[in-house]
Amino acid sequence: MKIIISDKAAEWYKEEMLLQAGAYVRFFARYGGCSTVQQGFSLGISSEEPVNIGVSIEKNGIHYYIEEKDLWYFDDQDLYADFNEVANEPEYHYAS
Repeated sequence: MKIIISDKAAEWYKEEMLLQAGAYVRFFARYGGCSTVQQGFSLGISSEEPVNIGVSIEKNGIHYYIEEKDLWYFDDQDLYADFNEVANEPEYHYAS
């Protein structure tokens, strides 16, 4: 599986989360909400240091990652973080 971050989404994370070069953004499984990949769970996002990276990507000096323990949530699909111009925030898609 891969993480793909669009340029506009990367800029949004940097501005909204006040990230500096070298920072980490974690995507994780969160109990509750809805998702197209796991019923009863949703995607969570935080800025924290990794413990056991399962998959990662670096874009514009920011490290985006998913911990090994959260890979089950993505059901072996790639995570695409794109930017929704109308909502003015990232939106997420999953694909094999």
